[in-house]
Amino acid sequence: MSRKGHIRKRVTPPDAVYSSPIIAKFINCLMLSGKKSTAEKIFYGALNLAGERLNIESFEVFEKAMENVSPLVEVRARRVGGATYQVPIEVNPERGRELAIRWIINFSRGRKGIPMVERLARELSDACKGEGGSVKKREDTHRMAEANRAFAHYRW
Repeated sequence: MSRKGHIRKRVTPPDAVYSSPIIAKFINCLMLSGKKSTAEKIFYGALNLAGERLNIESFEVFEKAMENVSPLVEVRARRVGGATYQVPIEVNPERGRELAIRWIINFSRGRKGIPMVERLARELSDACKGEGGSVKKREDTHRMAEANRAFAHYRW
């Protein structure tokens, strides 16, 4: 643990097409082996494909998907007197976005047998509609927090 004081968050510069720092962050998380141009092609292609399928604006598809996947509560392990409890805590909106990005990318990578543009487009359109693996992951997280609500007084 650092003793030097608070570390400032780095500001991600916005992306070129939509001027959104969240999209730039998504592209950076999607990128493998430093191939940013490939990650941009995959993301923008998937966003256009998802927008065409749902007949709505591409950026709205992304916003709606992120809104549907971002969790509001999660559980954290807390050790009290030799026992470990799963304590539900509210999620910071920035962490919620980070989790949503991670879940969407992981579930789209998990769909095998088709190109990544198609996989990401399907996951984004499913998340926009409130379906898919990433939305299920959010619901499971909320369900787990609800089940452990009795331990909420151990919050720190």
